[in-house]
Parts: sequence; C-alpha cells; structure tokens
Amino acid sequence: MELTNIEFVFLDRDGVLNRKPPPGQFVTRWEDFELLPGVEEAIAILNRSGRKAIVVTNQRGVALGLYSLEELAEMHERLQARLAAAGGHLDGIYICPHDVGQCSCRKPLTGLFEQAFRDFPDACAANSVMIGDSLRDIEAGKKLGMRTVLVDDGEDARDDFARARSLADVCVSSLPEFVHRHLHAQLP
Repeated sequence: MELTNIEFVFLDRDGVLNRKPPPGQFVTRWEDFELLPGVEEAIAILNRSGRKAIVVTNQRGVALGLYSLEELAEMHERLQARLAAAGGHLDGIYICPHDVGQCSCRKPLTGLFEQAFRDFPDACAANSVMIGDSLRDIEAGKKLGMRTVLVDDGEDARDDFARARSLADVCVSSLPEFVHRHLHAQLP
C-alpha cells in the first residue's frame, strides 16, 4: 500500500490504543483503561512527524447507562495526560455515545469522520488513514475512500474479522508496528 501524503491518522480507541475488553463488556472507568505496549511512543512519533492523530470511537456504554459522558471525558483527559507525559497528544477525540441504529455517527457510518473533516478542513480521504481493529472500522474508512489498516493480534476468529482482514489495505499486530514499519521511514 502506498502511504505517501498521510497527514491525518484516524484511530479507533479500544483495541488500538488500549486493551479491548471481552465481548459484551466495556471500559467504564480509568482503572480499567490499559494502554497497549508502545502506544505512547507511537502517538508521540506521529505528533513529531507533523501528522494529526484523531480518535473516532463508538462508546455504546454511554447509551446503555454504564458510564456518563462526563466520566468518558475524564477518561480521555487522563489518556491525554498519560500521552503528554510521553511527549504526545491526540489532536481530536470524536465519540459516538449512541446505541445501534440511533444515529449517523456510529461506525461503520461516517458521521464521526465528517465531524472531524469539518474541524480539520485540510483533512480528506486522500491524505488520511483509518486504523482500527474491527470490520466496522475498516468499513467506515472504505466508505470514505480512505486507506485502512487493521490491527490484528491473530486471536480473533470471528467471520466478520476475516472479512475485515480481506478488506483492509494493511494488517499489523499493533499501532506501534504500523508507525514504525509504514510511517517512521517518512519522518521529515
């Protein structure tokens, strides 16, 4: 996959930045938010390279009443502080707090990306990449014409994950692997 001109890196949260909870469970508090190895450094590298790091995340747990928007905002503030301690930051965090079928922003729909494109007018599909760990993430990126990267730890055997593998432009085991193998060589 050709990765020149990547200026905006869109990231799913659970499974890309932090350990994904088991199916049917949610990260409801900071104490359960476990950053994956190397993520802080990978985000700092993206920042130093001049690229924008933007999270787009479905947070259905809000709709289910498991945590509030305020609690979610606090988790993200703590995430930003943790990244800052390593020299990095997220340029934007866009969340869908809705349940399935209630909105136009829940991935694989594209509303979160459209919000980000309005806030970052220089962003477009041609200069962006979507990095996610699910079929929803890959489908959302593809709908917009973005290049897509699947974080695949090799442990997910669901049929929809096999479809995500076949649709993604690149499969990697982690965000740090993607940054080092595909983007690090392009640092200015």
